[in-house]
Amino acid sequence: MTTESQRFTVLLVPEFVENKDGVSARDAAVRSATVEATGETGETGYPRYAGEGIVADIDPRSRTVEAVLVDGSELDYGLSALVAP
Repeated sequence: MTTESQRFTVLLVPEFVENKDGVSARDAAVRSATVEATGETGETGYPRYAGEGIVADIDPRSRTVEAVLVDGSELDYGLSALVAP
């Protein structure tokens, strides 16, 4: 039995507003996607999750996005990928 989450919501947020002036990551997000476990391990060694055009390697214990592709491309400069609280 696994205790790792099988689903996360990934938020893409501009780095300059992340945790600024009480703006939540969810409110600042320019895009969000629900990703589900694929059963694969990514290049980072963490489980891979995919959905809605986003593929991410996520550490389920710390809820940190270790790697991400958006619509098959690397994340645009100035954006961060976060797991929604």
